[in-house]
Amino acid sequence: MDAERLPSQGSPRHTIVVSDLHLAEAEPSHPGNPLWKRYKRRSHFVDKSFKRFLEHLREAAHGPLELVFNGDVFDFDATMALPERPPFGVSWLERHRGLTAQQAKSRYKLSVILEDHPVWVRAVRDWVLDGHRVVFVIGNHDLELHWPAVRDELMRWLALPDDAAERVRVCEWFYVSSGDTLIEHGNQYDPYCVCPSPIHPVVRKRGGEYVRLPFGNLAARFMLNGMGLFNPHVDSSFIKASFFEYVKFFYQYLMRIQPLLGWTWFWSSIVTFLLRARGGGAATGQARAARLRGPRREIAARANATPRVVRSLARLHAHPAVLSPLKVMRELWLDRALLVVAALLFSFELTLLAKLFVQVPLTSFVAPFAVLMPWVIRYARGVESENAEAQKGALEKLDLSSQIAGVNRVVHGHTHHQMHRWIGDVELINTGTWSPAFHDVECTQPFGLKCFAWIRPGEPGEARHATLFEWADPGIRALAVERLPMPADEPRTRLLPTRKGRQGAEAFAGAAPALEPAAAAAISLASNAAGRTAKRAAHSRLGLTALLRAVLP
Repeated sequence: MDAERLPSQGSPRHTIVVSDLHLAEAEPSHPGNPLWKRYKRRSHFVDKSFKRFLEHLREAAHGPLELVFNGDVFDFDATMALPERPPFGVSWLERHRGLTAQQAKSRYKLSVILEDHPVWVRAVRDWVLDGHRVVFVIGNHDLELHWPAVRDELMRWLALPDDAAERVRVCEWFYVSSGDTLIEHGNQYDPYCVCPSPIHPVVRKRGGEYVRLPFGNLAARFMLNGMGLFNPHVDSSFIKASFFEYVKFFYQYLMRIQPLLGWTWFWSSIVTFLLRARGGGAATGQARAARLRGPRREIAARANATPRVVRSLARLHAHPAVLSPLKVMRELWLDRALLVVAALLFSFELTLLAKLFVQVPLTSFVAPFAVLMPWVIRYARGVESENAEAQKGALEKLDLSSQIAGVNRVVHGHTHHQMHRWIGDVELINTGTWSPAFHDVECTQPFGLKCFAWIRPGEPGEARHATLFEWADPGIRALAVERLPMPADEPRTRLLPTRKGRQGAEAFAGAAPALEPAAAAAISLASNAAGRTAKRAAHSRLGLTALLRAVLP
């Protein structure tokens, strides 16, 4: 599986891309609370449907097939099972929120997941035994696939003979299929879910080694794992349309099931905030890892790319929000909570001061608190989550990432929203999610479609073409394609040679060495721009274009 390249069998004629299955262990039944994490019940597993899906593909297509799991196939963050006799230490927090991202613990979590998904394991195994390929691209929720022992555990469960095992590989964050398609999970463009150093994400802390998790993973692990009525796979589960909807949700569910949700949120938020900096100095670690030629060569070989393409794509990644305390506090609502607490303390102190001069009851603190609350509410309403805006980063970097890889087709996942559109002359596909996503607590209102991208050969002499399908079980249904022109004020300028496939990637990778440091510095400066007006301009596609025009021929 860790061979530098798959066996030479020619480029696959068909590539199938799916993402965001979020396989986790089955939630045990709760007799006194049947709604608690109902979305994780075995009845909502996608395994049998996925098995029929792979069988349908094998019947419908001819020739070698390539199946790409584009990130978040396994949800290590949602897995909370503990061994009866753990061979490793388990802290109080791990007993309540799941094991940390250490190698032995990550391996145990994967074994628990695969044990609860035997149908999925057999379906993938049969796919490989039939002579087809499987590629796992690591996302943010299965970042623990980085551990060699975890990959070995995956292969142990697949139980493939040596010749078949060579048709399975794991790629760090991207994969180039047949020289015409760049496949990325997409979390690397999201500041809240970016892995600070995908080349080598391991950090040492208190004598142990950990995979450093993004902020989004920490929030899912330490907050949502303790809020069993919220479905982490769909925003509408915990972000309501109005204040009335929040009140209705509280009285309908929380009041009788989790009345102390506010306290759970508060201490979980504090824990998330304090643990956000575990393995500090990630930026320095990334720079150090980026200078290691060995890891880059191995990553490039697995991804069908070159070390320079690996390094150039890494330069486009978002600046991690986990390194910004203020951003994290805003996303956790801790800034608003602290303002309310400060208003309460100030009102109480003001009342105590007044009692020195006049006789007033302590309950009088309500009056100054009521005066201060409109200002607190005004501030709270003015703070907007940057999470939705952050996910637009993938679109902003689409032009550059496609040119660096030498392709004109890019496939993402991560957002859980299926999409197929042309932006200028770049084709973008998002395969949505197959996760157990439901709008409601009872799990009666499914979210999204089970979609997949099918990249198929064209007529003789023509390039492959892609279609986004819905798996209707049984059968498939093609989804519409949207065409968007490039904005008039941002004309698309090809920064790299327009040759297709791997030739284009090699052409870029072979650019003059004297130009590479300047280009890398320009990309790094632009992609890390945030917070200052001049750098915000460089962060846009137009700003990146202007910078790169100066250093690339």
